[in-house]
Amino acid sequence: MNECELLRDQISQFITLSNDLKNVGVHIDDEYQTMLLLCSLSHSYKSFRETLIYGKDKLSFEDVKGHLLSRDKVDSEFGLDSKADRQASVLVASKK
Repeated sequence: MNECELLRDQISQFITLSNDLKNVGVHIDDEYQTMLLLCSLSHSYKSFRETLIYGKDKLSFEDVKGHLLSRDKVDSEFGLDSKADRQASVLVASKK
């Protein structure tokens, strides 16, 4: 993911590509799709990604998408820029 690209745009593009694959008969398991999304995130999401991956036994695409959008909303509302601030937002989002 390009650092300047908005997270919502990336998720929207990811969903569009997934739907395009479904339309041509390619099925992607929900958990695999979730891992693809998490792995496509920029390095700044490393701790967030690890918290989600290792914090749950099974990941669903909708849960991860919700956590990502919650984090994005918290970051934009509070203008979080530092690494410590982003890590704190991970804890807030993962507890919701």
